[in-house]
Amino acid sequence: MSGTTAGTPSVRLALPAEAGAIAALQRRVWQADPDLHGLLESMSVEEMTQTWWRAIATPPLAELRVLVALDPGEEGPRVRAFATIGPSEDQDAEPTDALVAEFVVDLDHRGRGHGSRLLNAVVDTLRADRFTRATWWLRTTDDTLRAFLSAAGWQADGAHRQTGTEDGTVQIREVRLHTWIGE
Repeated sequence: MSGTTAGTPSVRLALPAEAGAIAALQRRVWQADPDLHGLLESMSVEEMTQTWWRAIATPPLAELRVLVALDPGEEGPRVRAFATIGPSEDQDAEPTDALVAEFVVDLDHRGRGHGSRLLNAVVDTLRADRFTRATWWLRTTDDTLRAFLSAAGWQADGAHRQTGTEDGTVQIREVRLHTWIGE
């Protein structure tokens, strides 16, 4: 059985021990993205790891969750994607509106089902937390993710915003997508 691993790809809640793998994945994706690579200058990998550890181990709300998509590995599961979800903080949000705050799939592992599994787990988790509508702020330049989400039933709701760093070195225009997840 040399060179093989047992198990199948899966999605579950992240464990605090996976904070470093999540931070490393996020840094790789940001480094490759011209809109986001400037964010890396403001935070070290250690700071990012601590931020993820706190988000996983001690979230400020029970509904704030970090999910990971995993590949089996000989030395344990490997994080290939992650998402953070929770209640929406938008001014026009209803109490039953949720937000997908982060959704990142490793560049070298796209097209292998991790994004689809993760998106399904996101919706299932939000439904279990009694949310009925999910929202997602998407960069206006991310056509690949928008096509993926549109195929899954997400649509623009007309809201848009511009976010970025305080010093203005990173400016990102976003459009909000939404989908009904109530049963």
